[in-house]
Amino acid sequence: MSLEDILDRMVTTSDLAETFDDQSVRCLACAHKCKIKPGQRGVCKIRFNQAGRLMVPWGYVSSLQVDPIEKKPFYHFLAGVNALTFGMLGCNLQCGYCQNWLTSQALREKGSVHLADYLREITPEAIVEYGVQYGAEVVASSYNEPLITSEWARDIFELAGKAGLRQVYISNGFATKEILDFLKPNLQGFKVDLKTMQPKHYQELGGGLQPVLDSIHYAHQLGLWVEIVTLLVPGFNDSETELSEMAGFIHSISPEIPWHVTAFHPEYKMLDKPRTAHQQIIKAVEIGYKEGLQYVYGGNLPGSLGKYEHTFCHQCQAMLIKRRGFSVQEYHITPEGLCPTCGTKIPGIWSSTSPKKRIFPF
Repeated sequence: MSLEDILDRMVTTSDLAETFDDQSVRCLACAHKCKIKPGQRGVCKIRFNQAGRLMVPWGYVSSLQVDPIEKKPFYHFLAGVNALTFGMLGCNLQCGYCQNWLTSQALREKGSVHLADYLREITPEAIVEYGVQYGAEVVASSYNEPLITSEWARDIFELAGKAGLRQVYISNGFATKEILDFLKPNLQGFKVDLKTMQPKHYQELGGGLQPVLDSIHYAHQLGLWVEIVTLLVPGFNDSETELSEMAGFIHSISPEIPWHVTAFHPEYKMLDKPRTAHQQIIKAVEIGYKEGLQYVYGGNLPGSLGKYEHTFCHQCQAMLIKRRGFSVQEYHITPEGLCPTCGTKIPGIWSSTSPKKRIFPF
């Protein structure tokens, strides 16, 4: 039995589609907006047309674990808390340097049927119970592209909200207004990968630049807490001009949006590029600050980026959160989300619980 056959048994119908007289459907989960004929699949390979109905993944996970929310990365969304993260299979892009390619590119790679051994059929209720049991304060959809498994995520998120957990997406942002409107009642945080400012490079990755820019803007308009991540790939998106353009775009939405510039290591099909040096990350972070962003962070190189792992008040520069990698070592933001030194409101969503309960050992 193929992996497709196995996955096709764990599905539900979706209304996130336009229907046509010939039984074709147009999927609205991502910016591809695939028009799918009966018996065919969308670009993502996991959403398909069965007799005029859009069938979508439901009822399983490929990964389920509790870890620091800094790992997502979210630095201004309940910093220091546990996040229960779940994932399925599939993606709407085909990035040659994908860090999660085993799950995201499963249906595009030959020999991926072995992944069926790692799939776990589970209910939304069981996932939320697991999160509560292990002290999570956030539930996150990640590992594959969550946009294309949004029906599953929303069913989990609805229950998570009732249990007192917040909900976040870790996404490539190749979204539509329809899917963001669908998620908004049960979503508070939206982490987006802004991979490049070059339309040609986005096309090489199987997507497009403008839909990502539009989604970042619309998510912010909806009131979601947005953080942006750029994986800095040498020779691909690391020129000063492009980094300035990225930072400038983020600033045009809001200077309060945190920008994470993270280090690349050779992976999947992009093995010919060198690792990102810490000096390149520091330079990119400084460009972000030069363009007027209030919070810019370096990532994936714990202990090598100095002050750029930490959070400082944008008004008085007092140390607010000290980090090493995903570990929060000091936390000084008040329960009201203020700088204790000057009283400035720090952009983000902050917890009112004791900081000592939210410290992770390194």
